[in-house]
Amino acid sequence: MLEDEFLPTYDVSDAVAVTVHADPQTTYAALMDVDLIELGRRRPLVGALGALRMLPELVAHIVHGEAGTAAPQHLRLRETAEMPMEGGGWALLGERPGEEIALGLVGKFWRPVIEYAPVAADAFRAFDEPGYAKTVYALAVREIGPGETLLSAVMRTAATDEPARRWFRRYWTFGVGPGAQVLATGLVEAARDAAEERAGTS
Repeated sequence: MLEDEFLPTYDVSDAVAVTVHADPQTTYAALMDVDLIELGRRRPLVGALGALRMLPELVAHIVHGEAGTAAPQHLRLRETAEMPMEGGGWALLGERPGEEIALGLVGKFWRPVIEYAPVAADAFRAFDEPGYAKTVYALAVREIGPGETLLSAVMRTAATDEPARRWFRRYWTFGVGPGAQVLATGLVEAARDAAEERAGTS
């Protein structure tokens, strides 16, 4: 799996999964088509949690009298790799089309305004600069029976040194962990519903 390829050892991990009454190809296509902006509108908690990552950066722009980046009208998983990280973007680590996709971030996530490290996919696994945490968000489909698919989302984070590990564990424990699970659950459930509608099984 891509999460094992890019982050085989980690400090914190969480996962969610749903059974989808559709074939893997239909499920993966539906996952890639989920509009994250629309998902946030339909599920206010998901939208609020997703916006929290960008809020400190927006406040910093306002305080310094700078113009912020306009929010996109639509946003899909692959498109997050085209956005700046401070604006909610991710690095595309890898994809096996029709099977799985992995996104990643390297940053000091516990800071009021997150400090990101721009790390390319081929350098992600080896990156070990002190003071950072590396996060992988991987989504995959797997056939579990005729017309049935397991759609899963795995979140893993590893710190690059002990001080960063302590900071990240506090950050994860005080609300971020449950919030990340809400976001992942919202995404896989939206993909499930769309896939089953396409397959005529909803």
